[in-house]
Amino acid sequence: MQNKKVLLIITGGIAAYKSLDTIRELKKNNVDVTCILTKSGSEFVTPLSIESLSGNKVYTDLFNLTDEHEMGHIQLSRLSDIILVAPATANMISKMAYGVADDLASTVLMATNKPILVAPAMNVRMWLNNSTQRNVETLKNDGIEFIGPDNGEMACGEYGEGRMVEPNEVVKFIKKYFDALDYKPLVNRTALVTAGPTKEMIDPVRFISNESSGKQGYAIAERLQSLGAKTTLVSGPTSLTRPAVERVINVDSADQMLEACESSLPADIAVCAAAVADYKIANKEIAKIKKDGSRQNMILEENPDILERLSKRNHLRPKLVVGFAAETSNLERNSDEKLNKKGCDWVLGNNVSENSIFNQDTNKIYFKSKLYSENWELMTKKEVAKKLCQKISLHLNN
Repeated sequence: MQNKKVLLIITGGIAAYKSLDTIRELKKNNVDVTCILTKSGSEFVTPLSIESLSGNKVYTDLFNLTDEHEMGHIQLSRLSDIILVAPATANMISKMAYGVADDLASTVLMATNKPILVAPAMNVRMWLNNSTQRNVETLKNDGIEFIGPDNGEMACGEYGEGRMVEPNEVVKFIKKYFDALDYKPLVNRTALVTAGPTKEMIDPVRFISNESSGKQGYAIAERLQSLGAKTTLVSGPTSLTRPAVERVINVDSADQMLEACESSLPADIAVCAAAVADYKIANKEIAKIKKDGSRQNMILEENPDILERLSKRNHLRPKLVVGFAAETSNLERNSDEKLNKKGCDWVLGNNVSENSIFNQDTNKIYFKSKLYSENWELMTKKEVAKKLCQKISLHLNN
């Protein structure tokens, strides 16, 4: 953690006293700590005590013109390596989940492009409240990491989950987090990922497509990039924001996706997570089809199989080719058959029969390689990406 910078946001609650020890522990590890103290947090600890321990100015007011001139909320949100909210009250967690920005702390959290860690502290009933748990799930799906809370005795005399993790454990978590950020096992590797649906035009305004949000492919692409791989994402039409990867190629049709993939070779890794339409319109109309009471006959022809094309290339085949299999029945058998038929190295199958995968933040995977298979429990798509990319790293570095 040498020379790392942490922006510590201290919110209101009796656990705010632990923030002083958190600052001490971070300083012992040569971390530069800057603090934001909320109005309610100042009821428990003072700016003077925080400033004395951190050695840096404490920021409190969004509308302090001096602060905005010297270090505005945008600069505060960008100059640290991570942002730590400790303690984090139920109120602050709710603000973060709903995008409320009504004070300096919440505005900085909205404006930041840095990782956010949250150490909750509240009464057990507040922590277990359905609204709090929904907010926590929302933030986890957004990639925010939670440290705790612990079980223990509360200041109110009750006992249960909701107690803030002790400062030394918070710092241990941060150290592991920084170690993970510095972990780049795929440096000097290149990766190609496909994501989203394809769109096959019937006429200039109508098309056929597949159900797909692109979330899983985007998460995989971002994870590969974070592990050091120079990653190209070939994306069909989605509503997702551009991920933090080396290159994004936006396409519509399967033919365009194939062309983009082949032009992106060579690559060490190819992950085909896109929901490519199996068929396209052979007799596509050049003008909008008008409704005249008659039946319209469409002739369908097969689209190119991108996964199979990449897997069976004689030239510039990626070292590892991974496919996805969206199945409505016989998941394991169909995934096994796809692995053998397509010639790829791994297949990740998922059951989409009950629409429990499309447009959701979670996924349940049947993993199949040529050597073994395993069932992954239900997890977020970001967690699936993390687990898959860890397997990719181990495979390529062994």
